[in-house]
Amino acid sequence: MFKNKTVWITGASSGIGEHVAYEMASTGANLILSARRQEELERVSHGCQALGAAKDTILVLPLDVTDEAALAGAVPLALGFKGHIDMLYNNAGISQRSTCVDTDMAVYRKLFEVDVFGQIALTKLVLPHMIERGQGHIAVTTSVAGKVGVKHRTGYCAAKHAMMGFFDALRAEVSALGIIVTTITPGFIKTAISENALVGDGSRFGKMDGNISGGMEVEDCARHIMKGFRAGKKEIAVGKGKEMLVLRIKRFLPNSLFKIMEKIG
Repeated sequence: MFKNKTVWITGASSGIGEHVAYEMASTGANLILSARRQEELERVSHGCQALGAAKDTILVLPLDVTDEAALAGAVPLALGFKGHIDMLYNNAGISQRSTCVDTDMAVYRKLFEVDVFGQIALTKLVLPHMIERGQGHIAVTTSVAGKVGVKHRTGYCAAKHAMMGFFDALRAEVSALGIIVTTITPGFIKTAISENALVGDGSRFGKMDGNISGGMEVEDCARHIMKGFRAGKKEIAVGKGKEMLVLRIKRFLPNSLFKIMEKIG
């Protein structure tokens, strides 16, 4: 399915993005790896090569998704790599660990710049190319937090809800144009997401949540995502814990879910 396809992954320097890159590399895909840290992208590139990917099938393209001018400059480089982009996987993102009353507005704005506006801006730049070709695949990592509200995540939940809304609406717009849109809703996945989360003053949380440390292994998460891509799923829920049950409870018993979330912290 992905052999010789060109896949652009943001947030590719760690976590889900890194391990989806490894999965893609093993299928024979061409990879464009983007994130802010070039040295980490180079490490991931070497990991892909260790799985059999040729060096000329990987482009390391450092990128800050909040820099719209840099995004505009990166797209021609990405298109020039193999002449086309078959999949854009928007995976860059940051989380939050602070109550609303203790969170600076600057933190809320940063969460939206990274988790929402950066994804929208890059998608808008790549989308005309896909429309012209009459084919393409846009994927985005949202979260179970894009479906329910969680304590100490007001900004993160707001951003992920916004992403779900935007990409669900985009799917409705572009499906008739030959373009697939996939939203991915992870639960607790064992990554550094909580360590890199922002607290109320914008500093780094710096530790791993118990729920995260007990979550699904990121390698298993990446394999599940790839399975969903191959099955043509429009929304891929991935996780192993009780948090995955909230997706059904929210749908059928919303008042019960609100009471449950009040007790969880």
